[in-house]
Amino acid sequence: MFITLLSILIMSTTRITTYTLPVLPYPSHALEPVISKATLENHHGKHFAAYVNNLNKMIPGSEYEGLLVEEIVQQAADGPIYNNAGQVMNHKLYFEQFIPTAQYKVPGRRITHAINYHFGGMEAFKKQMNEAAMSIFGSGWVWLAMDTEGRLVIVKESGGGNPWRRGMTPILGIDCWEHSWYLDYAFDKKVHFDTLWEIMNWDVIESRLPL
Repeated sequence: MFITLLSILIMSTTRITTYTLPVLPYPSHALEPVISKATLENHHGKHFAAYVNNLNKMIPGSEYEGLLVEEIVQQAADGPIYNNAGQVMNHKLYFEQFIPTAQYKVPGRRITHAINYHFGGMEAFKKQMNEAAMSIFGSGWVWLAMDTEGRLVIVKESGGGNPWRRGMTPILGIDCWEHSWYLDYAFDKKVHFDTLWEIMNWDVIESRLPL
């Protein structure tokens, strides 16, 4: 499972010398009205970029030099290196999982079957994910992940945490940090969590399921 996810995320075993900010797979206005152009440009171009830049400053000369981000997340002790590597991994997964509203497609057979089996239906799953996101106090993430027994589970993480650190495979993530929703929704973050489902790229999400 570890090798499977690495191949999905990076498609390479080349040692890393510099971490780069991934290019968005869609224009910055493409997720409106769910996520505004201003929010997307700030979230991706400033917050995500800051995590990448921080990692590039911290890693040289450390024991993690040359490692993939996913390896750092798995190995690093709690602290600045882990936090920034976690956020780089988290945001890569996050931005890749969206699609412009005009291109939205319903979930495929495999992901639908898995969610129906583990959560009793897509609407029940969405409700549980949204409730978990609303329950995060402060900053953090909510993940749909596959655990080491092959079960789909909902995992809440504080800060920049990712279930990958615990041997799980992250499938879908909701960013609960204020910079992901406050500019568009002010105090009504529930609307943000409810409408995110309108831009989910289920093909990408399904591709993250281990074979």
